[in-house]
Amino acid sequence: MNIRQFRYGSDNFSYLVYGNHSALVIDGGAVESILDFVQQNHLNLSWTTHTHNHPDHTSGTRSLMERSGAVLLDDVFNHPNINLDGEIMQVYPAPGHTDDSVVFHFDRYLISGDTLFNGTIGNCFSGNLDAYYRSIRFLMEFPPDTIVYAGHDYVEYAMSFARLLESDHTDINRYLQSYEPNHVCSLLGDELKVNPYLRFNDLRFIEILKKKGLPVSTEIERWNSVMSLG
Repeated sequence: MNIRQFRYGSDNFSYLVYGNHSALVIDGGAVESILDFVQQNHLNLSWTTHTHNHPDHTSGTRSLMERSGAVLLDDVFNHPNINLDGEIMQVYPAPGHTDDSVVFHFDRYLISGDTLFNGTIGNCFSGNLDAYYRSIRFLMEFPPDTIVYAGHDYVEYAMSFARLLESDHTDINRYLQSYEPNHVCSLLGDELKVNPYLRFNDLRFIEILKKKGLPVSTEIERWNSVMSLG
């Protein structure tokens, strides 16, 4: 399977996952660019779906369905895997940002929506910090060479915030050097080094939390402390 990223709006991303013949759209706001690519590459747009049901991620769905005949997988929780030309893409629940958030995984690719951004994470609009912790903890266990494709481009803002916490953190400079606005992604291993919201077990970061007078005795305390920073 292959993946193609399309930017729409100021910072949103759509993703087209495709095999030799069939394709699936995730968060299909970039309608025209997606349909042009599908036509140029002689693909059949079979399905459209979402990482979660916020309007900025569902805005293109009706148009894609009407213009391509794609079928909506709207209750993606009931589709733990999707077969695309004989290859399997896994779907995992990832509640936290919203109750209905999911992530998609195949090969080395993780399409993480607003659960995990490149350099930061989404707001906990569900109000369930414990669920969000479990989702993030689950994603942190993927191999470090996993390629993270997120729902928005917040890289520069995220690294500015990371620098406020650790002005001398040299990995931030390396991370920014690999940032390409026309193709935004990162390795999970790099996220574990620079993304403040994934570093609640990092000894250096724990010292930062301590200096701010935040609880650090247990992992869940450290998670809650990190979430209180932003």
